[in-house]
Amino acid sequence: MQLLQGELVRLAAVNPEEDSKLFARWARDDEYLRMMDTSPVRQWSERQYKKWFKEDLEKEKRDDFLFLIRTLEKDEAIGFVELDGIHWSHSDSYVGIGIGERDYWSKGYGTDAMNVILRFAFDELNLYRVSLNVFEYNQRAIRSYEKVGFVVEGREREFLKRAGRCWDMIFMGILRTEWEEANKE
Repeated sequence: MQLLQGELVRLAAVNPEEDSKLFARWARDDEYLRMMDTSPVRQWSERQYKKWFKEDLEKEKRDDFLFLIRTLEKDEAIGFVELDGIHWSHSDSYVGIGIGERDYWSKGYGTDAMNVILRFAFDELNLYRVSLNVFEYNQRAIRSYEKVGFVVEGREREFLKRAGRCWDMIFMGILRTEWEEANKE
């Protein structure tokens, strides 16, 4: 089994020169952006993404890992996944994921990518816990996270105001022992 490959996707290094175009295109989709961040929708240019990638990747930080999600079938870049803010002394991290290509929404690609990044987190980095947060209105993501074993650990009520309504921020987590139990062969 390849460490960074699942059934539908593989994780690949980010190329700032090429991939900044993808991220800038994905940033033109308001719905996608509203799933990603609490900040108001802000569209970055290709140049801004390129600068951010170069600055971030040149730091060679040892507490985050950013990957592009590519399909196995066509080798098409469809999104990203990242382990961020790793606390090595506690063996935990946050994970973030985004599928920017709408044609790949609700077809299992995000779930597969999450399984791959969890395998990387637990088997390669020897982490014990991975956490995430998600907005209450992102039910598609919540179902995907539950499929790979994340459980709801709490919520911040009416945290986010969007479209004239308040939404909860939901906190989810998975422990290595839970992931291993769910992935026994």
